[in-house]
Amino acid sequence: MRLRLAGAVLLAAAAYYVYLPLPSGVSEPWKLMLLDALFRSFMQASDVAHTLGVCHRVHLLNRVVSWVEVIEACSCSAVNVTDSTLGGVPTRVFQPKGESRLRRGVIYFHGGGWALASGRMRSYDLLCRKMAADLDAVIMSVDYRLAPEAVFPDQYYDALVASRVFLSDELMQQYGIDPKRVCVSGDSAGGNLAAAVAQELSSDSSLKVKFKAQALIYPVLQALDFYTPSYQQNQAVPILYRPYMARFWLQYLGADSALEPLLLANNHSSLDQPAISTTIRSKLNWTGLLAAEHKKDFKPVVKKKGSPGVVDKVPGLIDVRAAPLLAEQGVLGKTPKAYVMTCEFDVLRDDGLMYGRRLRDAGVEVTSDHYEDGFHGCMVFANLPMMSSVGQRSMKNYIHWLDQNL
Repeated sequence: MRLRLAGAVLLAAAAYYVYLPLPSGVSEPWKLMLLDALFRSFMQASDVAHTLGVCHRVHLLNRVVSWVEVIEACSCSAVNVTDSTLGGVPTRVFQPKGESRLRRGVIYFHGGGWALASGRMRSYDLLCRKMAADLDAVIMSVDYRLAPEAVFPDQYYDALVASRVFLSDELMQQYGIDPKRVCVSGDSAGGNLAAAVAQELSSDSSLKVKFKAQALIYPVLQALDFYTPSYQQNQAVPILYRPYMARFWLQYLGADSALEPLLLANNHSSLDQPAISTTIRSKLNWTGLLAAEHKKDFKPVVKKKGSPGVVDKVPGLIDVRAAPLLAEQGVLGKTPKAYVMTCEFDVLRDDGLMYGRRLRDAGVEVTSDHYEDGFHGCMVFANLPMMSSVGQRSMKNYIHWLDQNL
């Protein structure tokens, strides 16, 4: 009897920990709750280890990720998989087997807040393997350096160096890639790097080969407004909570973590910050860039007085290499046609929607792929053990777009 009672208590405690009120429209809520419970456990354990001085919170998280997810390069019947480098940056290469012919090429940057994950993770390995097989394309998944050891612009430079080598004549010939059919892509923080790289290289007149397309998966593109409608609506929706995103930004920009409350209050972008011009503010003015169905009844939060000097201390906040949404229209207009995936239940939804709008206004052909039941990171959870329904749909549509546009 006591064992049954103890079991019931433990079961009730587990259910209490796992259960989380979620928006009614989110895909497969119980799967998301279980995933979130796992993530929260790891995040809380890493916070404890960080507080006790055992190790940096990111180090513990990455050790867990490596133990659970990282796999060796292993070829299959359809795809050769090898670990290599692009300009010294570790890269996993997925090359279709079969007769020798010119193939499409995609360079891919993984997500993880510029601090977590790897292109060698099982989820990214399976994604790139499927892309290579379904598209008959060469896929190169880049392992750029991570925070806290590397901070901006290190990750950006790794992505840029790898992309320059990817677009070189030597690599095109080595892997049999058609120079007229190449794409840069990435998800979340990787989408940020892909957008920044596309801007830089599209404006480089010295390059013989240019990207034909950019495919951005729920990208993070700005850190000046943590009160966009999607940040307000989804601040407590897993797996990317609003405070987590502020923490990731501060780690990426090499800033003091004590600034997190200032970012979450929008004190860093108050009107008394002289470094943030009217022109900069206009580029993320969601009241004019978002459609009514996404603005809903949310109101902008713009402080008249905030915390002076934050931008001077953290200049990356307004650096377009870190925040591609802030780019000039002339720069955006030179970038290739774009695919931008967004999810309704994602704090980063509006970053992607605003970027798509700004690209269109600059004359770029844009395909906006919005998932009304989607959540942040859903695409990489398309496979076992989660088998996310919206993840599978989004992955299928992403690869289909590449097939039709590359």
